[in-house]
Amino acid sequence: MSNTIYIGYYFKVNPLQPATEILIAELGYAGFESFVETEEGVTAYIQKEDWYDAILEDIQILNSEEFEINYSFEEIEQVNWNQEWEKNFSPIVVENECSVRAPFHEKPDTKFDIVIEPKMSFGTGHHETTHMMIQHILKNDFDGKSVLDMGCGTGVLAILAEMKGAKPIDAIDYDNWCYLNSLENVDRNNCKHITVCEGDANLLEGRSYDVIIANINRNILLNDMEAYVKSLNANGTLFLSGFYVDDIPVIEQACNKHHLKLVETIEKNQWVALKFLN
Repeated sequence: MSNTIYIGYYFKVNPLQPATEILIAELGYAGFESFVETEEGVTAYIQKEDWYDAILEDIQILNSEEFEINYSFEEIEQVNWNQEWEKNFSPIVVENECSVRAPFHEKPDTKFDIVIEPKMSFGTGHHETTHMMIQHILKNDFDGKSVLDMGCGTGVLAILAEMKGAKPIDAIDYDNWCYLNSLENVDRNNCKHITVCEGDANLLEGRSYDVIIANINRNILLNDMEAYVKSLNANGTLFLSGFYVDDIPVIEQACNKHHLKLVETIEKNQWVALKFLN
């Protein structure tokens, strides 16, 4: 893909937080593939073949009165992603127990140490939703449980689930970059019980799990809820994230319809991660 053409968007954001995090998440759902946070905001990249004039129409935060966001964009040649990440990707630590870092970072003193090469995938642990899902996994028992990581991104959540004793684990993402990146990260962390698949909820037919982790977005979660429920074992656990506090009622209603009960909520900067039991 050395000759792939990209469109680069340069966003100036004021104030920076939480607007930058929200913007990155919304752009990720719109198809942007890589993000570099800058002192003024964020630079976002999308393949030219995936770009269209109205690409930013559904980016809600651009219409928010709370933040001032300006942008420019241009066509660019292939970016050296590793170089960009090395300059901008900093390690994170969740609950002083789990670290997510790149290979060039120093090894921290944490119980769980996840090493990833994020490249162009979404889900490095920096975004609130991934961070909160890591919190949920750390707090819950995964030993010997079968797990699905739906919309796996970089594979971080599946990797942590295995580190906590889960097996077998399926990690699924419809995006080819995420699929390839998850394969690489699973191998990098010496995981033996994770199967990475490229596809969507249609792959769930005939499969069942004790725990399902789905960090995607509201519309996909609502659309695929029935598939998740069919694949969730009796007394199973469903973790959902990728949406805002305001979305809780509609998500909870969809889950209640399938006899799933909301038992725990984690909130961070208007984003939430919910735990349901059946």
